[in-house]
Amino acid sequence: MRPFTPPVLAVVVAFLTTAAPAAAAGDPAVAAVQLQLLQRGLYRGPLDGIRGPATEHAVRVAQRRAGLAADGVVGPQTRRALRLRPFGSRLLRAGARGTDVLELQFALAEHGFPSGVFDGMFGGHTRRALRHFQRFAGLAVDGAAGPATLRVLQMPPPRIPFTLARPLDAPVSDGFGPRGLRFHGGLDLPAPSGTGVAAAAPGRVSYAGWRAGGWGRLVVVAHRDGVRSLYAHLSRIDVRLGQRVQAGFQLGLVGATGDATGPHLHFEVRVRGAAVDPVPALAPP
Repeated sequence: MRPFTPPVLAVVVAFLTTAAPAAAAGDPAVAAVQLQLLQRGLYRGPLDGIRGPATEHAVRVAQRRAGLAADGVVGPQTRRALRLRPFGSRLLRAGARGTDVLELQFALAEHGFPSGVFDGMFGGHTRRALRHFQRFAGLAVDGAAGPATLRVLQMPPPRIPFTLARPLDAPVSDGFGPRGLRFHGGLDLPAPSGTGVAAAAPGRVSYAGWRAGGWGRLVVVAHRDGVRSLYAHLSRIDVRLGQRVQAGFQLGLVGATGDATGPHLHFEVRVRGAAVDPVPALAPP
């Protein structure tokens, strides 16, 4: 058995002082407003569904341009000026487009099923993500978003049902959530190449090898309760398929394989296939 190799002290200190908190959940309706403002050149912030000063300022500018009272409130007149279609006002299926489709894409991502770019167009990626979510939620898998699907999407996203050990003592450089016009389904933890990466919980190695699609060298560990943890961009893999591991067991080494601009660990956790923010489940440092 290969013990976990702790990283250098400087990296440990960096994590203790700069660990990122869990990201606030965004509102799909606010994300739809942000996209419309972005397309009009009025908003330059992130498409995160969080109503902050930049979003409110852009709403006021849009209202002034439309000859409305610039109160920053997205009421009926502002909704019409921004061409916002109410989420849930129609059955959404392949070929649909509009801000309600953007809300669907955003809600699917927050529930662990990203569909690629937030663009408000119901194409193949959105349909696949929707079908995966419907299967996850025990709904009819028809690839169309009707009242039953929308009702479940209004419920809280799944959570990890047990505590996770930290796979790497390093700062979070990129957290779980919206990133540009896409959704980042895990945590990026930068560290020097060769730093040891540890299993976050006991389980069995269900994948160990090269994975296309930007993952590079990847290890996946299956845990209890339908939870799987993923460790990507490794420079070396130290476990084999089917091997049982305990929390803290070294799975491999940090690298920059696959789609990576520098050495870091992409750490992702899925609950029955849904990508879930790992931060609330991580043990305190």
